[in-house]
Amino acid sequence: MKKSTLGLAVIAAFPMFSSVQVLAADEAATSIEKIQVTGSRINRTDMETSSPITVIGDDFIAKSGFTSVADILSTQPSAAGISLGASSNNGSGGSATVNLRGMGSQRTLVLLNGRRMVSSGTGADSSVDLNTIPVAMIKSIEILKDGASAVYGSDAIAGVVNIITKKDFEGSELNVEGSRTTKGDGNNYGVSLLHGMNIADGNLVVGAQYSNRGEVIQSDRRFVEPGESSFIPEGTLGGRTYQGNGVFADRTTSYDFTTSSYAQTPNELYSLFTSFDKELDSDTTFNVDLMYTRRESNQQLAPQPASIDLSTSSLDSTYTDSFRDADTGDLADSLEYRRRMVDAGPRIYEQETDTYRVSVALQGLLDNDASWDVSATYGRNDSKDKVQNSINASRVEESIYANQALWFSGDSLDRSLLTSNDSIYTESNEGGNEQFILSAGYSAVTESDIGYAIGVENRFESGYYTPDLITQIGESTAAQQDPTEGDFSVQSIYFETSMPVLETVTLEGAARYDNYSTFGGETTWKLGATWNVTEEFMVRSVLATGFRAPNVSELFGGNSGSYDYLADPWGNEQDAQILVNYTSDNDLKAEESRSFTFGMVWEVADGLSTTLDYWKFDITNAITRLDVQNEMNSCFAGDSESCSSVNITQSGDLSNLSSALTNVGSQETSGVDWNISYSADNYRINLDTTYLIKFEEDDINYTGTIDGNIGGYSKIKSNLSVSYDITDAFNVLYNARFLRGMDGDYYGESFSTDNVIYHDISMSYNINDALRVTGGMNNIFDKEPEEVLGGNDMGTVPEIYDVVGSRVFASVNYKF
Repeated sequence: MKKSTLGLAVIAAFPMFSSVQVLAADEAATSIEKIQVTGSRINRTDMETSSPITVIGDDFIAKSGFTSVADILSTQPSAAGISLGASSNNGSGGSATVNLRGMGSQRTLVLLNGRRMVSSGTGADSSVDLNTIPVAMIKSIEILKDGASAVYGSDAIAGVVNIITKKDFEGSELNVEGSRTTKGDGNNYGVSLLHGMNIADGNLVVGAQYSNRGEVIQSDRRFVEPGESSFIPEGTLGGRTYQGNGVFADRTTSYDFTTSSYAQTPNELYSLFTSFDKELDSDTTFNVDLMYTRRESNQQLAPQPASIDLSTSSLDSTYTDSFRDADTGDLADSLEYRRRMVDAGPRIYEQETDTYRVSVALQGLLDNDASWDVSATYGRNDSKDKVQNSINASRVEESIYANQALWFSGDSLDRSLLTSNDSIYTESNEGGNEQFILSAGYSAVTESDIGYAIGVENRFESGYYTPDLITQIGESTAAQQDPTEGDFSVQSIYFETSMPVLETVTLEGAARYDNYSTFGGETTWKLGATWNVTEEFMVRSVLATGFRAPNVSELFGGNSGSYDYLADPWGNEQDAQILVNYTSDNDLKAEESRSFTFGMVWEVADGLSTTLDYWKFDITNAITRLDVQNEMNSCFAGDSESCSSVNITQSGDLSNLSSALTNVGSQETSGVDWNISYSADNYRINLDTTYLIKFEEDDINYTGTIDGNIGGYSKIKSNLSVSYDITDAFNVLYNARFLRGMDGDYYGESFSTDNVIYHDISMSYNINDALRVTGGMNNIFDKEPEEVLGGNDMGTVPEIYDVVGSRVFASVNYKF
């Protein structure tokens, strides 16, 4: 292929973030003999593959003010659904995830330098915590927007995120950065140091990074409506408040829980990383990568809402007489007592996670120009998480019986009363994940330009999570949860080939077999093709199968409670959060998928190119929980099978509401990715758009909808990037993110959100060859989030919309 066509292929691989990377890649193309592209294990001489890839470079990351991998990936048009991040205050455990195509974070495979990362949340987790990967070590992020199980195995159903670290680096680089909102809160700051040198006939890179993310309180944002909870500090009995003299009245007040809940959750990250590359001889290279990250994070929710069923036989008649039946005088066996435990203080969630990873590899060349590699990768994640000011329901019940006048008076309680019998306690949980991988591969290109790769892999995974004993035995006012512990191993073999069948047509194929200790074997395959119709126009397509093996928590998780945002169609439950018992199943099988992409790459004119790709994913035997809200609604309408599926009665008894994991789920999604890229002497323009044609899960159509549980599936998401070099040393970068409005339905009430555009701008100035300063503002017009009825927090979905507001940032980078 001529250089112009190679440049076209490179530009196509950089849909939104081409900027200086395209030029750098093009200049280096002639000096690179063979490279490995994400999505293929064949070492090749160019970046042409049948699969669409987005590449984000470190220069763009620095200029945009991104301080975490999660922030970078969540803005991608290819992301949908819900991805956990800085604004996920309820239930995130401080983790950050990526969710390509909205198919679930567990279906996006995260790699570091082409090798798997260990799961790294708070125990027996199914996803990689992106907080564990320091931005300072990143050279680029490659996003493969195609199913790749035939190459990488399980979890690569929706795509692959491959994070490439800096290597072959000489010198030292210090970076100091900070940001805060225009409201004067949410202060973030960080510092990183990177040093590289040639030593012992090799190159050593060492680095350290520290970052601190500050808090933002929900009620400090004007769009946040005061929370209205029926759990009030004064307490209620049977839904009424005590007026004195044995009289109870209907509750007339509510509690505002936004004054003590976070809109941005604080965390601190400490990271150390190093890599060493050495040529053992002219044909053999040794590489070792080490990384360690410690995360200390917090979330804060309003004080615990306590719900306790009190035995009426243990209560003084003064407090029960008004609840007797007016005709019969009968009294129910129990009455529900509710109280917002403000006397104990807010629930403070704390996590301490330590993530370690070491990867050692040998790579070599043979006389026939074939290459081989062997590697060993070990990863471990240890976590401790606590919940301060948790409530022991059994101890509270004892205290109520012993101090009825005080508990029912509506007056505040002295904290000493709650501590005297351990009604307040600190919930302590532990967990962890472990991974060990051995792999070996061989890649070659024959004289007839047929490339192929073959390899084997052995992987071991384990995980555990041990909840606090009070939580396990169900005496906490939070949901009951069982311990999780289990492991599995998998042995794999793969083969991949790329062959020219005509002068302008290349076919690609891959096959992989994985044998799991838990459920057996799974075979996947991939067929792809590229056709260079002309030097300026290329057509590409891929048809592939994929799978996702059940993870440790799905297989061995036991029972756990979750307060989900649901609407009770019978009207018995007064709040939006209803307790659901989640169950796992150690007989689960693997999910199966099929993906298809078809697209084109066109160099329209000098500097102007476009890519257009249609994509479609289908998942069967999906590991899923039935849509509880849908089953409740169907049960209310008279469907007895729906009642049984979630263990409720047609009369609306939700006391045993449960959701079991099964292989009965399905998912189908399709859409179009379109990119336009234009580069001139001193400016670059990139427009990256994803149009969602369809997203359907378990026969429910979520296309163009938004919901507090599943997130958002906007029909159109688009990013515009304009980079302008005012001088050789002064650059201005403008980014705009567009999100089309979505529809929703909450308890039969329909609503719609408006189109949203976020505008960001930054300026970067190279004072000299060693010193660069960068500053800018994100969300410069302080666009407030759209209201979402039934949203999961702050009346919206903070994983979709910016709930913090305008933020100014600045950084100084010094090389020495």
